[in-house]
Amino acid sequence: MGLMSRMTTIFKSRMNKILDRLEDPRVTLDYSYEKQLELLQKVRRSLADVLAAKKRLELQKARVEQEMSKLEEQAKEALRLNREDLALAALERKQSYAVQVGALDSQIQQLDQEYKKLEATQQRLQQKVDAFRSQKELIKAQYSAAEAQVKIGEATSGLSEELADVGLALERAQEKTENLRARAAAIDEMIDAGALPDYTAGTDKLQQELTKEKMKSAAALDLERLKKEVSG
Repeated sequence: MGLMSRMTTIFKSRMNKILDRLEDPRVTLDYSYEKQLELLQKVRRSLADVLAAKKRLELQKARVEQEMSKLEEQAKEALRLNREDLALAALERKQSYAVQVGALDSQIQQLDQEYKKLEATQQRLQQKVDAFRSQKELIKAQYSAAEAQVKIGEATSGLSEELADVGLALERAQEKTENLRARAAAIDEMIDAGALPDYTAGTDKLQQELTKEKMKSAAALDLERLKKEVSG
């Protein structure tokens, strides 16, 4: 081995030792695992937020339906008192609430779909995190064993300065760590936490008038039905 080759070998060996001290792959693996756990926690929080929003809409829908039942009873009472005008007014209000119920049903359905999507994402991510944890512990154990073997070899042979590949075990662990980081980054790109559709879409004046006329027509039909019930 020439002088230059020997100096290059010694330089590489010393640089590998410096890199060993600067970056322990076991620490890197633990850090990557913590980042994946944080991502999993974000997905869980998003699930909780969507579920809470859905529950609020369901409660709102229940209150509106109670008001509809109350208005129908009031319409019946008005007919018994021969106040058809009051009955019609109550039924028109009931139809307005019916429109709200339809809108709430649509929003609840959309939130339910979003919840199922996030739930499936959480399950996939949990599986990946579990697999990463197992692989992480295996790599850490292998690295510790390799590190111990190197130290024993150095202590018994006294050839540490000429072992150019003393950092080979570290390089393999670093390569695996980078692969795992790439997988974690791919998972980050797949998850879109907390994005909900916008449910507030307005209608123009013409559409509002058409909707109003439809409600009046429906209320008139409802009035005829109640007349038959009351008279019968």
